[in-house]
Amino acid sequence: MDQLTLTNIVYVAIFLVGALLFGVGPIIIVKLLSPSSHTRNLAGKTGQFVECGMEPIGDAWIRFGIVYYQYALIFLAFDVDVLFLFPVAVAYNSPEFVVRDLVEVLIFVGILALAVVYAWMKGVFEWERKKYLHQ
Repeated sequence: MDQLTLTNIVYVAIFLVGALLFGVGPIIIVKLLSPSSHTRNLAGKTGQFVECGMEPIGDAWIRFGIVYYQYALIFLAFDVDVLFLFPVAVAYNSPEFVVRDLVEVLIFVGILALAVVYAWMKGVFEWERKKYLHQ
């Protein structure tokens, strides 16, 4: 084996060990540092749902509004579109097609703006406050 191949193998091995430590390291640290005297197994509450170590209050099945789902979808769509603009900015780097490239990017951003206007007209961005019936 030549020196370059051996160096590449060493780099891959170092990255593999680093990735394993990055993935398994937090689990090992939690096992070593977590208190073992106050767990749910010792307290006799293994069937209880736990969130943040607090006693649960009420029913776990609550209804979330569809607005959260729509807001997440709009965020995801625009997040992906903004990430698309970075390679476009790098690809459209030639000095002879400046106006054409600018028009293409403006058309793309304009289509995105139409999606925002559509969502706005449908009332996606208007959240109504929930009214709860007191029991």
